[in-house]
Amino acid sequence: MTRQLPKTAKAVVIGGGIIGCSTAYHLGKLGWTDTVLLERKKLTSGTTFHAAGLVGQLRTSANITQLLGYSVDLYKRLEEETGLGTGWKMNGGLRLACNEERWTEVKRQATTAQSFGLEMQLLTPQEAFDLWPLMTIDDLVGAAFLPTDGQANPSDITQALAKGARMSGVSIFEDTEVLDLDIDKGKIRAVITAEGRIECERVVVCAGQWTRAFAARFGVNVPLVSVEHQYIITESFGVPSNLPTLRDPDRLTYYKEEVGGIVMGGYEPNPIAWAEKGIPEGFHYTLLDSNFDHFEQIMEQALGRVPALENVGVKQLLNGPESFTPDGNFILGEAPELKNFFVGAGFNAFGIASAGGAGMALAEWVTKGEPPYDLWPVDIRRFGRPHFDTDWVRTRTLEAYGKHYTLAFPFEEYASGRPCRKSPLYDRLKAQGACFGEKLGWERPNWFADLFANEEPKDVYSYTRQNWFDAVGREHKAVREAAVIFDQTSFAKFVLKGRDAEAALSWIASNDVARPVGSLVYTQMLNDKGGIECDVTVARIAEDEYYIVTGTGFATHDFDWIARNIPAGMHAELVDVTSAYCVLSLMGPNARTVLEKVTGSDVSNAALPFGQVRTIGISGCPVRALRITYVGELGYELHIPIEYATTVYDALMASGGELGLVNAGYRAIESCRLEKGYRAWGSDIGPDHTPVEAGLGWAVKMRKNIPFRGREAIERQLSGGVKKRLACFVPEDADTVLLGRETIYRDGKRVGWLSSGGFGYTLGKPIGYGYVRSPEGVTEDFVLSGTYELDVARERIPCKVSLAPLYDPDMVRVKA
Repeated sequence: MTRQLPKTAKAVVIGGGIIGCSTAYHLGKLGWTDTVLLERKKLTSGTTFHAAGLVGQLRTSANITQLLGYSVDLYKRLEEETGLGTGWKMNGGLRLACNEERWTEVKRQATTAQSFGLEMQLLTPQEAFDLWPLMTIDDLVGAAFLPTDGQANPSDITQALAKGARMSGVSIFEDTEVLDLDIDKGKIRAVITAEGRIECERVVVCAGQWTRAFAARFGVNVPLVSVEHQYIITESFGVPSNLPTLRDPDRLTYYKEEVGGIVMGGYEPNPIAWAEKGIPEGFHYTLLDSNFDHFEQIMEQALGRVPALENVGVKQLLNGPESFTPDGNFILGEAPELKNFFVGAGFNAFGIASAGGAGMALAEWVTKGEPPYDLWPVDIRRFGRPHFDTDWVRTRTLEAYGKHYTLAFPFEEYASGRPCRKSPLYDRLKAQGACFGEKLGWERPNWFADLFANEEPKDVYSYTRQNWFDAVGREHKAVREAAVIFDQTSFAKFVLKGRDAEAALSWIASNDVARPVGSLVYTQMLNDKGGIECDVTVARIAEDEYYIVTGTGFATHDFDWIARNIPAGMHAELVDVTSAYCVLSLMGPNARTVLEKVTGSDVSNAALPFGQVRTIGISGCPVRALRITYVGELGYELHIPIEYATTVYDALMASGGELGLVNAGYRAIESCRLEKGYRAWGSDIGPDHTPVEAGLGWAVKMRKNIPFRGREAIERQLSGGVKKRLACFVPEDADTVLLGRETIYRDGKRVGWLSSGGFGYTLGKPIGYGYVRSPEGVTEDFVLSGTYELDVARERIPCKVSLAPLYDPDMVRVKA
């Protein structure tokens, strides 16, 4: 008997793979029982059916690790709940290290696991062999074992999730292709299928490698492409069923037991893109032709680790396409281009490990309008303009695939698809020794080599101090003692304009933006829990106009947040003007003297004090000068119409040479901001952290009776206290390398981890920031009264704690 499609639904999930079924399952659990899942063919028939099924948990983000941990917890109980087998085995996961740098990486991963509450054991080669006796260990330095990792049968888990969804009342329809969406004036009205129309307001697209093309039809950008991924399944040869999963990244391979045999695959450095002209019609339960020549490089690596494979029969060399993304992270969230259009896709061959948590998070996002916690590393809004071009996405994605198992060095940059977005000064800076990094397609100078000393402007990656350490030290010294220019053209810049601009921004911003024209305000924008969604600078340039500046990587996210939160009925329009302005940040104690030499405008402290903005003239160019700093010195952000950029830069450099003016890059900015205690969104602050917890309560307009989003949450924290506070940590050992995620110990008890870390050249010490946590509450006295250590690669390092800025705590230099 054929079931009739419902005429209406609260939400429609498109795609019957493991992600779609998990999302439907969790929507049902949240009470959205009139959810409909539509699959064009059969459940799992896209890519889920050929997934390898390894389930690992540890990632570099605490929240993504938590999300993967939720998957494990779900898979443990799913069989009992639904009565369907899942193939879940918590047999643990083993990771090998075959050289000292990899061993350092593994030890730091073990510290990260400890920080996030996971048990990760460091093993000798012999201890690793005892767990995995099929391998040779002659080249091993050590290994790590995570007991709660495991493996599962992807199709079985998907069917169990589907049954659990049905048990909650969710309707699932196979062989039901979605043809179109009915969208009227930017609002989703219905899903159109070959079997009929379903009225709904929310659509959740979990269509795997089909997602990019489908979403693009409605103006939504989902940056993913298909890549061939191969693994072998051997005949049974007595492999014990409790054998842990094994990852051998130095040999680019992974292994799991299956029916007494082995599944072995890997991530080759020269991946093969698939379906560059589009996915063929009727592609389901379909595998690609095996490519033995291409897999040979992986097989050779595997035979060196597991010699028994040479004499074992191979049932199948399985070649299945998977969707991969430009940064190796999956994609979740509500599309910024279309309200109520949600995406869960691009799982980079670890969709089975992610599915339980991703479905849970996506379901909460759909039902509550926000995720359960900060998911910035996988948020769809982390992408931007370059990601609309599929050729660029494919080029970058193939590089990301090839790096899946290579050493993940600190500060490592991608090389592909570059240069893409360039400041007008790019060629000038390159000729002067700039070593560029890239963010959201923008080329940004990270540091400058001394070409006269034959330094090469090239990063040499390491887990110890990197080759640019001394060069950044020179730039840092110039910031503190003379003056520098930072090219920060990549800043995202918006204009909010209209008769209600002040009222709208006063609701969105937690600081007081209802100030006179010419005022500059540093402010956060909060969610209802008081969490920091945006961290921006706002300049009032007219009664009805604000100029808003935020970080390069947050362009899509912050624009989306501001635009969505303009109260209904208010007349205020948000426009992205990023490409219209170059930004030169002139910083250092000599900055004003340099500026005075090139402008006839009065830039004295009286005429242009800290926290103000003025338009000045430089060599015939109108320049918007923002008196602000992110390095803790007297400084000006000079926002210049793009066509004037080189003229202004040349004038500044010509006049500033005798005052010690030099170029400097983003590495020096980071070093200076750590000394000054400035927070970085995406690490130190974000949606899970409030201004009170982050030490930014001074930037919240609580003394004024002005409503703003998140105010009630801040009031509750001010009256009831908080359970975590951001603090600064300085190790006593100056040679310690801090990178973030190191474990914080207070009086011998684990209380948190570093959110960021680096080196302060003025202090001559490493510096880290992290939240001190306690369920009983954290006061200033609690933080300062403890004795602290940091776990760095599993070594305890004593350190000092501070809540005040380490450099210029009274702001004397900033306001000079």
